[in-house]
Amino acid sequence: MNNLRNNVQLIGNLGNTPEIITLENGSKLAKFSLATNESYTNKKGEKITDTQWHNIIAWNNTATIVEKFLDKGKEVALQGKLTSRTWEDQDGKKHYITEIVCNEVLMLGSK
Repeated sequence: MNNLRNNVQLIGNLGNTPEIITLENGSKLAKFSLATNESYTNKKGEKITDTQWHNIIAWNNTATIVEKFLDKGKEVALQGKLTSRTWEDQDGKKHYITEIVCNEVLMLGSK
């Protein structure tokens, strides 16, 4: 049952080309957004598509795979964990972000 704790699995499309950052210590970081869509029919019989955007980060080997194979619009399945963090900008304003730390990615769709 411990494998179910803080486990996120998503299938969606990249909203942007991944941003790749190499840190001073040699670690690699990939950042990108992922759109997931859910469709349903409302009471009027109209088809509604609800799109949710997710902030994704990947480290080291996973970041290398992201850098080599993923581009804007590509459909992927990914697995990771949900994290939240805060930081202060130069003006002292506090910012909050929730991200998914991706540890596995699978390319879907056509080549």
